[in-house]
Amino acid sequence: MENKYNLFGRRRGLLRIQLKSKELERFINLLCKNKIVQMNIRKESINSISFDINYEDYSKTRELAYKTKSKIKIIDRKGIPFLKIKLKRRVALVFGSLFFIGIITYLSNFIWGIDIKTEKNIAPYEIREELKNLGVVPGIYKKNINVYNIEEDLKKNNDNILWDRVRIEGSKLKVTLVERQALPEIVNDNSPCNIVAKKDGIIARVYTKAGTSVVKAGDVVKKGQLVVNGEQGKEGSTFKVHASGDVIAKTYYDEVMEVPLSYVKKTRTGNVIKNYFINVFGRKLYFKNSLNKFVKYDKIEEDDNFIKKEMYYQVKEENIKLDTKIVTDKTSSLIYKNIILKFDRTVNVINKTVESNAEGNMLKVRVLVTTEENIAEIQK
Repeated sequence: MENKYNLFGRRRGLLRIQLKSKELERFINLLCKNKIVQMNIRKESINSISFDINYEDYSKTRELAYKTKSKIKIIDRKGIPFLKIKLKRRVALVFGSLFFIGIITYLSNFIWGIDIKTEKNIAPYEIREELKNLGVVPGIYKKNINVYNIEEDLKKNNDNILWDRVRIEGSKLKVTLVERQALPEIVNDNSPCNIVAKKDGIIARVYTKAGTSVVKAGDVVKKGQLVVNGEQGKEGSTFKVHASGDVIAKTYYDEVMEVPLSYVKKTRTGNVIKNYFINVFGRKLYFKNSLNKFVKYDKIEEDDNFIKKEMYYQVKEENIKLDTKIVTDKTSSLIYKNIILKFDRTVNVINKTVESNAEGNMLKVRVLVTTEENIAEIQK
């Protein structure tokens, strides 16, 4: 029976009343006599109780309290009538929330960003222009996009595309491309030709399979210089051949890098300002835009979601001085790695020289790598 009253009472509104009276029993009897339903009665002290009544019975209860010289106090309100009162007081907030939800729902039906991933030869700008010609731009309605038709149109319009994938993910259109690879050029080994040096060097050894060597060990050669002539035979009875062989030479790779001997270290203090916004037709619409009072800060934007975040982290700066020897070792190691990264397996490193010179706050590091490699190249 109590649950029935509670459910019905909540629909009409419930009041939690605290009663203080010297005649508690008489007051409760008067409530029952006037058909006022009490629920969840709880005794708090000798002359004090609390209970729930329906909102419409409050006026009669107050009259009975006046007659019995009792004190009543409302300590809680429950039910739909009181919720309506609160909503009326916050009507702007309610309509604002509904409007915001409606805007978010409406804007989520559009594409607001295009993410393009390509390989080496095709520029993302080129694909973006082709999409623009197809009518696919930020702000387009999602239902107007057929990703399979776009994939076919991109391949038709660009012969360099081997495979493509277009998908809608959230409010972004993601385009991934795989490029066609050019077939290797086939050289006719039977055509007569010479061998030239493909770079500068000092000749160490020459091995010829066909043709006649015109250089010897110790000779200095320049890039493009003839090293193996595409001719064979004795004087007066020579014939053209496809020159073939290896020309091993000492080559030198020199690289210089300047690095500072001190740097400014930035450390975050823990203070942060966060702003929230959405992009509407290329413009930022802020929901929270706090004033940035930091003098020195790091700014980070997170735009993975529809509601984007803008964060300012306060930082403090400290000047750090570096040890010259440590900087020289690290820089020379970096230069050396950059140099040998260009080598193939046939290049043999025989020596490495490191030089360094400090000028003010800058350190100049020079690395000279001496190698032996095959510098033979077919003359074109």
